[in-house]
Amino acid sequence: MDNTEIIEKPDPYAALRYREFRSYLGMRFFFTFAYQMQAVIIGFHIYHLTKDPLALGLVGLCEAIPAIGIALYGGYVADKSEKRGLLLKIFFGVFLCSLVMLIATTKQMHAYVPTSYIVPIMYLMVFGIGIARGFFSPATFSLMAQIIPKKLYPNSSTWNSSSWQLASILGPAAGGLIYGFYGITVTYSVIIIFISISLICIFFLKPHPPTYIPKESIVKSLTEGVHFVFKNKMMLGAMSLDLFSVFFGGAVALLPVFANDILKVGSEGLGFMRAAASGGAVITMLAMTRFSPMNKPWRNLLIAVTGFGTSIICYGLSKNFYLTLALLFAEGAFDSISVIIRSTIMQLLTPDDMRGRVSAVNSMFIGSSNEIGAFESGLTAKLMRTVPAVVFGGSMTILVAGVTYLKTKNLTKLTLQEINEQNV
Repeated sequence: MDNTEIIEKPDPYAALRYREFRSYLGMRFFFTFAYQMQAVIIGFHIYHLTKDPLALGLVGLCEAIPAIGIALYGGYVADKSEKRGLLLKIFFGVFLCSLVMLIATTKQMHAYVPTSYIVPIMYLMVFGIGIARGFFSPATFSLMAQIIPKKLYPNSSTWNSSSWQLASILGPAAGGLIYGFYGITVTYSVIIIFISISLICIFFLKPHPPTYIPKESIVKSLTEGVHFVFKNKMMLGAMSLDLFSVFFGGAVALLPVFANDILKVGSEGLGFMRAAASGGAVITMLAMTRFSPMNKPWRNLLIAVTGFGTSIICYGLSKNFYLTLALLFAEGAFDSISVIIRSTIMQLLTPDDMRGRVSAVNSMFIGSSNEIGAFESGLTAKLMRTVPAVVFGGSMTILVAGVTYLKTKNLTKLTLQEINEQNV
């Protein structure tokens, strides 16, 4: 009999075998689907009304300001709250904001609401969604750690990110197509339906009591979360890398300008452009359930960010719709590798009783960098014109990756096990 040790192959569906995790994925998928639909039609509708690229940047800023401002408190609340009840409150708030946008943009309301008021109303509702998002990220980050064993964090992070990216493919495509063929009222009605489905999914989750009972003041509690992140070299480096790379690489916010003025493909083309990046991401993520990028995560993260910046430069210079789709596909593929690595590192290095607060700090770095990057892209497009702004953003992303490599060379050789053991 052969005594050779049998090596058990990793199960790519391990996390999906947990029923509660499937409910969690359903909640995330349907909410993200609605959120991404809303993002694409808000941008296109506001640009249609204003013809101003800076107005697109202001959409991101209206969401980023409250999300950043309330993030630390949101993490504190997530740590000390029952997660299912907190998520129900968050999703109901988003539902109400979306309902107001639906009502404000209907033809019937035009007799009562002047067109000049529509954009400020939409900005105000986006601000409200930003407040909800300040609580959403810490709550979901804390919850996922309670429904999945620690050994399955890499696998669950892959499926979680894949679900998000799949919704990000279907959401923008559906938003652009429905808006193009049926108008904004029908599109917002579909958004309301999918937010309602995500609310229903929450009821299939079990109540999860808090893992942290605060004994100190709220200020000291929040300070502990900040100190933990800033003492952890790899966690701080990953957050900083993403913050600056996405800040300068937020060119996706300018896709309505490319679709409308440069490539002239309309709202339908915009939906496909938004979906192309997500398509590259989800296909890459599904491949990573079998071929993990975590053998040397820090090295692979730097490579992915460099590829992300290069794709942005090429997309900005492209004048062909199909070439642009291919480049956006590549951008999504590189970004997905970065997302998987960062989320796995975050899950492994964060203690259970600090997940909400650490996630809040992460949200301040990463969660709002997309919106701040959108504002930066809109502002530079206003000052430099669209194509130079995109090329500038991609170039700065590559520069950030290069500087990070020079400062963290020693981390590029570490394996995931060494990172977990050393808690670097």
